[in-house]
Amino acid sequence: MTAQAGRPRPAWQSLDSAQLLLIAAAGMLIIASVTQVGAVGLEDSRTAILFGALIAIGELLRMIMPGSREVAPIASAGSVGYALLLRVGSEPATHSAFQAVTVTACGTLIGALPHIAVGRVPALDAMARRILSPALVAFVFRPIGTSSLQHHWPLLITVMVLTVMFACAAEMVTAATIRAEAVRTRFAIAFGDEIRAKVPLCAASGATGILIAVSTFVMGPVALLVFSAPILVTQVAFRRFAGIRATYLQTVRALSQVTEVGGYVEAGHSRRVSELAVQMGRELGMNEEALLELEYAALMHDIGQLSLRDPIPGGATVLASPSEQRRIAGLGANVITETGVLNEVAEIVRRQSEPYRAAEGSAPPLASRVIKVANAYDDLVGASSDRDRSAAVLERLRGDSAAEYDPTVVEALGHVVDRMR
Repeated sequence: MTAQAGRPRPAWQSLDSAQLLLIAAAGMLIIASVTQVGAVGLEDSRTAILFGALIAIGELLRMIMPGSREVAPIASAGSVGYALLLRVGSEPATHSAFQAVTVTACGTLIGALPHIAVGRVPALDAMARRILSPALVAFVFRPIGTSSLQHHWPLLITVMVLTVMFACAAEMVTAATIRAEAVRTRFAIAFGDEIRAKVPLCAASGATGILIAVSTFVMGPVALLVFSAPILVTQVAFRRFAGIRATYLQTVRALSQVTEVGGYVEAGHSRRVSELAVQMGRELGMNEEALLELEYAALMHDIGQLSLRDPIPGGATVLASPSEQRRIAGLGANVITETGVLNEVAEIVRRQSEPYRAAEGSAPPLASRVIKVANAYDDLVGASSDRDRSAAVLERLRGDSAAEYDPTVVEALGHVVDRMR
């Protein structure tokens, strides 16, 4: 029994029901497509291999976007291009939607093998979406494209654009549904985050797929090389942007540990406050950008203590006087302002010590109110797992909700703590 408890859980057991359903749907479609192609044979194998190779290369170059989103723009462009393909030079492209799915699936799986070999197992639900989205394009467009409409190019291109837009929207709805369940946020918030994160990339890969499909009519297979270059440049730009954000977060996490190393706060305090704050922010409906700022601010909320001559016992700023709390918050905000790039975060930290209902002025930003509550809770509970202590602290915070703490934020903390028990 003990040996079994120590074993790591299989990857599939960490998936939620929506992810399992999506992966099962992709698996069944792949099996049906491979079976159909195996029965009727592969049409124009040379073109199929070229597109499959492009998709495999794109999958090999996949990247992680902010929010841990796994994307492969080049592979997506190649699979959409093959789904929309009508001619290769003077030869008509008469392959079926099932063949488009087969080529996409084979290219995706082949491109994933090197990652799997070095231990970078792809996210199965993300891989399933990279197969199902172009499959939707293929099944919607190919019956239309092979009809008499193929002789009316302006109308045909319009149909291509609308089909790609429909597939992108369906993919974002699916991703938002999975994300909402995974991080326990409202679907509307998750969908808004997906739109902000995915629309630029979806537009780039979709437009490139359409260009490949149309230009292959004139240029032949060389169009794959010509029009894959712009999406590669776009991917490099997105990768650089994602790298900058990851570097910021790593730097902020390193800075947050300085107060712990110096003995100003208890070990793990900044991390616990950050995790609590982000979960509370989701409970309150904050979007992804706001949550990232909240995480930055929560990690650095105590950095002002480095300016103190005598550390506060246990680093519990909730036990300090209001004036001392304001001084620490102001000192921390000044340190963050010196970075020159986190001004919004500095303002959140500056106003974290303000009471919810101040005698003068407006209420602090929501992020500041969240940090104030999360910090007070962890100052009083710390790493303890004592339920009675946790319940007593929650009641104390509720009792101070008339002026000091936002009651809505305190209730969000209560929901988060209940899930943690």
